[in-house]
Amino acid sequence: MQVEIGSIVEGKVTGVKKFGAFVELPGGATGMVHISEVSNQFIEELSDVLSEGQTVKVKVLSVSPEGKIALSMKKAEPRPAPRPPRADTGRTWQPRAQQPQGDLSFEDMMSRFKQQSEEKISDLKRVTEARRGGGYSRRH
Repeated sequence: MQVEIGSIVEGKVTGVKKFGAFVELPGGATGMVHISEVSNQFIEELSDVLSEGQTVKVKVLSVSPEGKIALSMKKAEPRPAPRPPRADTGRTWQPRAQQPQGDLSFEDMMSRFKQQSEEKISDLKRVTEARRGGGYSRRH
């Protein structure tokens, strides 16, 4: 039996390695299912999921000129149902409420900004110096 790309067939697992499983297809050909093509879920140990002699359904992905057959178990199964969209709560993003600026001039706003920046910088310096062992070194 000639293996056709895209066909879905049943095969028998003949070997399980860390990187994938070898599957004997009808007609005697052997292909490999890479560990990434076994399931949509993360698999740490392939031997926990597959065992020798197990019958699996696979899809033929490709056949190389050397005769190597790439198989997929997860593409042989129907796609999982898409997750339903999140329920609309009716809320929309709103910017944070700003402190009322009142009738501040540009110079007053710049002064306030400068003061807040200096406070943030001094807080940052205090925290980082406390982590480093603090303060000044008295090396001579």
